[in-house]
Amino acid sequence: MLDVRRLRILQHLAVYGTVAATAEALHLTPPAVSQHLAALQKEAGTPVVEKQGRTLRLTAAGELLVAHAEIILAELAAAESGLEALQSGRRGIVRITAFASAARTLIAPLWRRLADSDPAPELSLRLSVQEPDEALDELHKRSTDLALVHSYTALPRHFPATYEQTLLMEEPVLLALHPRQAGELGLRPGQPVDLSRAADLPWLTPGPETSCYEMIQRACGAAGFVPDIRTRSSDFGVLAALVAAGAGTALIPRMALPDTTEFLSLHPLLHPLSRSVFTVSRAGTSKRPDLQRVLRLLHDAAPPGAERPA
Repeated sequence: MLDVRRLRILQHLAVYGTVAATAEALHLTPPAVSQHLAALQKEAGTPVVEKQGRTLRLTAAGELLVAHAEIILAELAAAESGLEALQSGRRGIVRITAFASAARTLIAPLWRRLADSDPAPELSLRLSVQEPDEALDELHKRSTDLALVHSYTALPRHFPATYEQTLLMEEPVLLALHPRQAGELGLRPGQPVDLSRAADLPWLTPGPETSCYEMIQRACGAAGFVPDIRTRSSDFGVLAALVAAGAGTALIPRMALPDTTEFLSLHPLLHPLSRSVFTVSRAGTSKRPDLQRVLRLLHDAAPPGAERPA
């Protein structure tokens, strides 16, 4: 009979890569992790890990067990969620990892609604601001309960089968120009534009480590040009301020725009680009009452004008 605790350790080893990191994540000692792995190998009747230099790697049997462990642990999480649903009056803590504009426009209103509705709150939030790839990595490592991530029409995102994801909203990506630049291009505010008309302008983009940067590269490439990048910042607020100062142009998702756009000329694209925002949790955990409440409130907090799934 395979021990679920040892399967969990093996699954963590697959995620964290070393015995020391696995021990730290599970609050165990490295010798204890090694002992559990040795016991699991006896239970399995075949090696599940093998030495590779100074580290361990999974054997084919180990990879097979990890694949099944993900399913087993998801079912256990669902069972725990069901038990929580039968209980009441318990304080819940939900850890959320979200990208910056979602933290500003979705999580901040969520926090406010919770504070207004619960004089003695039974639900407490913990927030970490990370790019989508890092957020999903935190979810994989079980360091967060809920990830808010995005994908673009030009850059779709793959979700593993061990995750549950729900489309929260879709929003357009807009070309932001200084009003003077828009006038020179003969554009009225809000007028749709072919992206190729911005080919000769200086460009302001997020850093190359972000999916937003890759989206811009693909969109400009499809329009027939390579953007002349003058500034890189992963803060869309900085990019919008620089556009308003006349430093160049930028592609900015609507939700990432500042509250005041008085000095920006914003234009949808003739060949539209959109950003989809997803809530992602580990399989089975979305039945937790506290997580269910957060998910409901998040859907209510989607900003005006956002396209919501039917």
